[in-house]
Amino acid sequence: MKTREVTLTSGEKFTVPQGVQRLDSKTTRGWQVRYQGTRYFPDGEPGPHKSFQAATRELLKRIASMPAPVSIRREPSPLKGSDLPPGISGPILESRRGGKSQAAVFSVLVPRFGATNLVKKVHIGTPNTYTQARFEAALDKAMKLRHASVAKYEADATKARRRAAVAMKKAQKALASGTSTP
Repeated sequence: MKTREVTLTSGEKFTVPQGVQRLDSKTTRGWQVRYQGTRYFPDGEPGPHKSFQAATRELLKRIASMPAPVSIRREPSPLKGSDLPPGISGPILESRRGGKSQAAVFSVLVPRFGATNLVKKVHIGTPNTYTQARFEAALDKAMKLRHASVAKYEADATKARRRAAVAMKKAQKALASGTSTP
């Protein structure tokens, strides 16, 4: 999990995980969890260490129980010229076999967590076989392909976030007990 060093005006240093933010102003002093919503933990009497620990525990709890936030488009772009779902373009007329024949296809963006996205093509038909029924069947196939790839992306992102949270928790325990991990 990504972390950063935060130094308070008092000189205290904290290694802060992604998803926890320090709020310091004239009226607000504390830590805020920003993961699938927000929650504020004021410093109060015990000071910033206790509120930081509480914020970190809340972050770990949220990571363990909620899916990872992903930034995959859910709605078509307002600038998109067709009514097709996000991640699907077409129909596109492609030349095949050295330009001798043509075929209509849908282009489907397949997101892959931790890897380069793929573009897969779903065949609709040739100029001789293109029909409304084949268009709808190909669109259904393209939507299923896109939906399955988005679901896998979200699951992989959640698994990776949870593994990182477990590693961070182990590192914190080792730091608190005075031992170090490799």
